[in-house]
Amino acid sequence: MRNKNRITLVIVCFLAVLVTHEIVAQQQPQYTQYMYNTAVLNPGYTGVGGKIEGNLLFRSQWVGVEGAPENQSFALHAKATDKIGLGITATNDKLGASNNVHVNGNFAYEITTGYTTKLSLGLNAGVDILNVDWSKGTFANNQDPIFQENIQQTRPIFGAGIFFYSDIWYVGISDNNFLNSHIYNDDERIVTDRKSQYYVMGGYVFDLSNAVKFKPAFLTKHVSGAPITVDISANFLIQEKLNLGLGYRYDDAISALAGFQVTKNFFLGYAYDYTLSGFNNYNDGSHEIILKYRVFDQKKRALSPRFF
Repeated sequence: MRNKNRITLVIVCFLAVLVTHEIVAQQQPQYTQYMYNTAVLNPGYTGVGGKIEGNLLFRSQWVGVEGAPENQSFALHAKATDKIGLGITATNDKLGASNNVHVNGNFAYEITTGYTTKLSLGLNAGVDILNVDWSKGTFANNQDPIFQENIQQTRPIFGAGIFFYSDIWYVGISDNNFLNSHIYNDDERIVTDRKSQYYVMGGYVFDLSNAVKFKPAFLTKHVSGAPITVDISANFLIQEKLNLGLGYRYDDAISALAGFQVTKNFFLGYAYDYTLSGFNNYNDGSHEIILKYRVFDQKKRALSPRFF
């Protein structure tokens, strides 16, 4: 009985998220460890993290549900000069029958605004590769013409971001893609709808003692026609080695976060999300792993080097 209910719920959720009779809305993936994956969300962060910074992230959402979201992301960026940062980011987002790949080149220019404050202005440009294979889904009406035509589409991406930071805090706003677009089938019905998604982020580092630092952080996502997504988190850095924290996504999930500075350059982080809605009866939570590599400029003092 449980398996039957699970299958029914998967079909209902898949159709509700992807299809409202004629429209498939493309949504950006969500991250619980967004505070460590900033370059993917905001091109203004390019070159801010150190001389060289790279990270890999894997997220498996709603474990136990067939066709549930999975995401892999990659970012590599560095300081080309004292003021210019260059980088590349890529994400691979899977949801049911759809697979969406974003590849971007990032550029940022940094302006010194005070003794400890800097403003980084970023741009990103790339491609969005969308593939939808309806044979991988299960639908109430398999005869609907919309499910007979697979989608293979490559579209340009252009976005921008601002990242303003000091030794102990940061705020940022970004939109990875200003180029809204629709994809139509042969009957002139919209089958995908790509909309701009704005991110607003921030964080602050408190020195509680010589051994413990505390960083509250937040991330909001704004998409036209959809509720605002709000994430907040509270993380503790202990002895510059161990990270422990809790997170909350409004009306969706609570999270536990842990990370360890394996070496001077490598950081390994893990997050687990517990669903708060009735959907928690049908999944085993969400898992997220991130591996971060960072090389600091030895000529400069590293400020809160492993916290943002």
